[in-house]
Amino acid sequence: MGKVASISTHMGLKDKLGGCRVRWGIRRMHYTVPAGLYAVGEPGSDSPVLVTANYKLSFDLLRRELSGRNLWLLVLETFGINVWCAAGKRTFGTSELVNRIHKVQLERAVSHRAIILPQLGAPGVAAHEVKKATGFRVRYGPVRASDLPRYLDNGLKATEETRRISFSLWDRLVLTPVELVTAWKVSLVVLFLIFLLSGLGRNEFSFAGALSRGFTPGLTYLGALLMGAVVTPVFLPWIPGRAFSLKGGQVGLLWALLLTLTLASNWSGASLVGLFLIAPALTAYFAMNFTGCSTFTSLSGVQKEMRIAVPVIILSIVSGGAALLVGRFL
Repeated sequence: MGKVASISTHMGLKDKLGGCRVRWGIRRMHYTVPAGLYAVGEPGSDSPVLVTANYKLSFDLLRRELSGRNLWLLVLETFGINVWCAAGKRTFGTSELVNRIHKVQLERAVSHRAIILPQLGAPGVAAHEVKKATGFRVRYGPVRASDLPRYLDNGLKATEETRRISFSLWDRLVLTPVELVTAWKVSLVVLFLIFLLSGLGRNEFSFAGALSRGFTPGLTYLGALLMGAVVTPVFLPWIPGRAFSLKGGQVGLLWALLLTLTLASNWSGASLVGLFLIAPALTAYFAMNFTGCSTFTSLSGVQKEMRIAVPVIILSIVSGGAALLVGRFL
């Protein structure tokens, strides 16, 4: 087998700062550990084998729960994607698991023939194919790494409670920063175009005109971003409907109504129509992006929603833009 790296279960300051960094989307796709076999403590031939992704945040959340234990950790090459998303993409999947078992010669490290996968990795793995190709039986551990100690101490038996997937307010909040960071580059371009078009007069560009006429459209866009990427996730379980775009659209309508009551009292009817078409569409788009962060959805469900929602969002934004132009000339 060769040498097997021994890893610590202690989370140092560098690990904690790295976790905060990727929560804000900074070098997110480069936060990885090499795929392969690792030793936690002093594992022997009868020690359990846990499987995880090579996204370092997932790797860290797992190893910090294994203090004082002796076991093997098999890390799959998921290209910096967490277990849940990688299972949907099939990088945390049957082929990679079989290849990694063969590559590290796992059968030489342990005398038993069982490996423990995270439950959220199940969509990507065909357990019977793994057994046929490697001789290793796949067992599924609890949803959360924090429940692993109880699972291991309970004879590798998960309770109904540890099988259930929750998506609490805190779970949703910690995912919102990366959504905001992902959108900032495009948002700068959008805001620049808004103020540029708002400053165009009959003869030349007016900076004063850009500030005065571009304030409300710019505020509309920024508000839609926050409503879709932050407010919708916060109130996700209580907003009617299943589709994230539908949930975001409802929040966007409330945002458009709030703008109407506070800032748009002197707008033309065409401009108000544009506002009520664009704001919900933008909010729906940003809310739909959150589907990749949530266990509320499935891959097929997301694909179905996008086929329906994306054309509607584009049509709504284009129609709203046309209505705003009409309102501008009126």
